[in-house]
Amino acid sequence: MDVDLRLVRYFTVVAEYGNFGRAATRLHLAQPSLSRQIQRLEAQLGVRLFDRSPQGSSLTDAGRALLPRARILLQEAELAARTVRAAVQPRSVTVGCAEGLVITACMQELRRRHPESQVRTRHLDWRDTRALTEGRVDALVAYKPLPFSTDGFQVTKLHEEPRVLVTSASHPLANEEAVSLRALSDEELMACVSTPVVWSTPKPVGVRPAPPPPAIDDSYEDKLELIATGHCVALFPASDRRAAVREDIALVPVIDTDPCEVVLVTRADDPNPLLGSLEDVARTLLGTASRQENSTLPIS
Repeated sequence: MDVDLRLVRYFTVVAEYGNFGRAATRLHLAQPSLSRQIQRLEAQLGVRLFDRSPQGSSLTDAGRALLPRARILLQEAELAARTVRAAVQPRSVTVGCAEGLVITACMQELRRRHPESQVRTRHLDWRDTRALTEGRVDALVAYKPLPFSTDGFQVTKLHEEPRVLVTSASHPLANEEAVSLRALSDEELMACVSTPVVWSTPKPVGVRPAPPPPAIDDSYEDKLELIATGHCVALFPASDRRAAVREDIALVPVIDTDPCEVVLVTRADDPNPLLGSLEDVARTLLGTASRQENSTLPIS
């Protein structure tokens, strides 16, 4: 039996989310199309994999039996593909970069050291949690906490950085040179599970009621709207300057929060020879010592 690996991947994503709608969003597919693909897999295997209901989708006994083997199958297929790619000249590496981080200098130095190789960068939305595990990138520069298990991965700490308060320009703290967490004692702060951002629970503003908290499917811009309208505040990593372009949002250093940790993540079994050079470059240009040196330079 020839089982389409693409259908197997779709199956694992639906199993993870327990909902065809959310899985379709994750896979960038229309929900009816995803449903048809799963039905194709069920027809190929001759079993029903999901029990569907208005509340979501749950695995059948057959689905639960398939899931661990499906994951192994995808991992082995990706390892085979990586091994073949690593043996072919010119060598190539694709480095994923989590949103809010800038790795341009690192990539330029890697290209300088390996002019015969193809060095690519892929900027990732924070919801794109599978780029490394699925092999769409060979390495990932990201903030902790990581949105996936690190079993089978090598995680290299690069540096720590402070956080900033992100608030509306009209907020009482917006013009402060720096603030303490004590100044936010009236905010109900909640850390995100899979990003370093800390959000406050939205509050009413004047006669405007409090909107719902940020949802997993909300874009970065959607969430900035909650801040700009004064309904909530957030704590961002200091190097994430995307909100600074908005005149209705202010960024204020926070002096007493735990720092954010930036890491380089690679697969522990990856044979790509460029990854060792990437780690050396990342430690040199993105490491703690480099960050401290850059922080002492005058701002022109």
